[in-house]
Amino acid sequence: MSNLTLWSRPAWDVDRWRREFFGPAAATDWIKPLTAFNPAAEIVKDGEDAVVRLELPGVDVDKDVNVEVEHGRLVIHGERRDEHAEEKDGRTLREVRYGSFRRSFQLPAHITSEAVSASYDAGVLTVRVAGAHAGTQAQRIAITK
Repeated sequence: MSNLTLWSRPAWDVDRWRREFFGPAAATDWIKPLTAFNPAAEIVKDGEDAVVRLELPGVDVDKDVNVEVEHGRLVIHGERRDEHAEEKDGRTLREVRYGSFRRSFQLPAHITSEAVSASYDAGVLTVRVAGAHAGTQAQRIAITK
């Protein structure tokens, strides 16, 4: 019979070493970028429209997500909240990431906020930018001699 260990503390305690060398906050500062929630994005062309899809399972989009057009950019920001934060009273193995996120995408100059619509279904936020690819066909330019 084998034993399964969910958590074991390494013999060489990196967090303790960092606290002693750099101060109390240094032990966890380097972990934050590794554990931040950053939703996966997909951008596809659908006719003349651009469609941006973000995976946001477990996010309350009505309360925690904003979709905006800001200075020629599509900005999607929000937060995935940890609903079980107060239940931590022992050993925990956590692979789910929580926290705030911000994704930003450059828009063509002719796009305004009226061309942008958003919907949410089955954990996926879909943002459609109408006419994003309008007039983007390559045109041959004659060369004169």
